[in-house]
Amino acid sequence: MNETIRQFEKTQVIRKAIPFKVGDTVKVSLRIKEGEKERIQAYEGVVIGLQGRGPRMRFTVRKLSYGVGVEKTFFYQSPMIKELKVLRSGKVRRGKLFYLREKLTKKGARIQESKRAVKVPGEEIAETAATQVPEPVAPVATESSAPAATPVPAETTPKA
Repeated sequence: MNETIRQFEKTQVIRKAIPFKVGDTVKVSLRIKEGEKERIQAYEGVVIGLQGRGPRMRFTVRKLSYGVGVEKTFFYQSPMIKELKVLRSGKVRRGKLFYLREKLTKKGARIQESKRAVKVPGEEIAETAATQVPEPVAPVATESSAPAATPVPAETTPKA
């Protein structure tokens, strides 16, 4: 690939890490423009394939809508994608899940859930020095560092 194109693509990167894999159930929030209005529409389904890599990467999501299988391909770096959230992590042993196309029921197209924890970048709160609250530290008393008992002055009574 031409070095000029590679440099241009580096400036166009919106998302850096890929927070999902094939078999995961994702919810893609899309920006839809209708005239002058803009709204957000969610598209939820199973990732059945990843194509390409880098800024040209795209992924295909399949869902069942009223008993009909619908597939949609998204560019990962598209500015039309507002949010990409992983709902469930699937346990699969294939790179492409095209066999789900023959499964016409939701139960038939079910994928076993993976036991690994899914970390989505941007959902955890980044701790900085300003957000960290210092814990109060109680002083530990030891015999050598304990302050000596201060003598209490005895009440003086006048001598008669």
